[in-house]
Amino acid sequence: MQEKSSKKIVTRFPPSPTGLLHLGNTRTALFNYLFAKRNGGDFIVRVEDTDKTRSKKEYEENMLESLEWLGIKRDGELWHQSERTEIYQKYLKKLIADGYAYVSQEAEGENKEVVRFKNPNSQITFNDLIRGDVTFDTSELKDFVIARNINEPLYHLAVVIDDHEIGVTHIIRGEDHVSNTPRQILIQDAIGAKRPIYAHLPLILAKDRSKLSKRKHGEAVSLRYYKEKGYLPEAVVNYLALLGWNPGTDQEIFSTDELIESFDLSKVQKSGAIFDEEKLKWVNKEHMKRLPEEVVLREIGAQIRASSRFKEKGWEIDESVLKRSYKSIFERITVWQDVAQMTENGDLDYLFEKPQYEATKLLWKNEKDLGTISRHIGEAISLFKEISDDNWNAEDIKNAIWDYAEKEGRGNVLWPVRYALSGKEKSPDPFTLSYILGREETILRLNEALKKLL
Repeated sequence: MQEKSSKKIVTRFPPSPTGLLHLGNTRTALFNYLFAKRNGGDFIVRVEDTDKTRSKKEYEENMLESLEWLGIKRDGELWHQSERTEIYQKYLKKLIADGYAYVSQEAEGENKEVVRFKNPNSQITFNDLIRGDVTFDTSELKDFVIARNINEPLYHLAVVIDDHEIGVTHIIRGEDHVSNTPRQILIQDAIGAKRPIYAHLPLILAKDRSKLSKRKHGEAVSLRYYKEKGYLPEAVVNYLALLGWNPGTDQEIFSTDELIESFDLSKVQKSGAIFDEEKLKWVNKEHMKRLPEEVVLREIGAQIRASSRFKEKGWEIDESVLKRSYKSIFERITVWQDVAQMTENGDLDYLFEKPQYEATKLLWKNEKDLGTISRHIGEAISLFKEISDDNWNAEDIKNAIWDYAEKEGRGNVLWPVRYALSGKEKSPDPFTLSYILGREETILRLNEALKKLL
């Protein structure tokens, strides 16, 4: 069930700009966005940049660009904690004046004046929309530090004040923040803030059930890694939404609008969600299948042109050949970067240049007679010449040579034709290759093969 409230729902995403946006934070942003939009609410983005040493503008820009790429749009202004120091000071002074906090002299190497929250040593219970009632004994927290000094508030104080002033109604975040909640509730009570509703999401885990981390899993934890590999943003959104959330149906492929319509926090699991890039690839391919033909054609062409091999060779793309080949290429990829990799590997060389090979490569398995291969290729040329330009398609090409191949042995006939056209052991079938290259180029390459066999 969805949260019922007479007050407008407000969620927030509060990243610290100390590194590239990673998958865990991305999913947190997504769940906050989906929940807010599902309930007609607002989704706020707040940059927690009070750590002046570690906070970098480039990381903030990466975060904002990433959200934009995913189609996660914030409502209202972009908040920065670094611009709110005077507001935190006001609250901090009042907490001290009201007896909820005090200045403490710390003797650790040098005297440091910090502000501590006076712990009432009580029990706190809050209801978590995912985990149910959660109870903490705050006496275990002691008197915790809420500011380095009167001018430098720490995390717990700043976030509580911000959430209060922004009017956040629901805090949806990772389960690693559960232990932060009692401290923040104590501060909420002290400043007279209304307690928001909490939902702590399961962690995203690697296949070995360890927590995803840059130290252990490298760049694969960052969103940028998947963007650069050519994943579609709508596919990434779709897959991340399913990490820990079950729609309760067999549907696995969702548009963002469909996710908004279906999203329900009560269907978020408690246990960790396993990240599986192979499943992400499958989701991505399903979204790619929904793309218009002109988009697929344009992107495949762009990936080919962007490869270093294409540039080094000084090749040019014959647009008619590309248009005939894109479906064959599309069948073999799951992300756009696969096209560039195929180009780098030489898998697409046959599109741009005549293959170079030894005549013996045309022999099929145990066949040793080059004369027999020459006869098969000669027959293929004769059969292909009978096909008109208007009927030059993979199906008619197959029909033209199939009976002969059945009689002489499919491999004996089709292997040398395929190799003569592509120069590769792995390539599309000879009918598709012939269609892609066109009638004239196909016959030309088969004639070149005949010359090698003489």
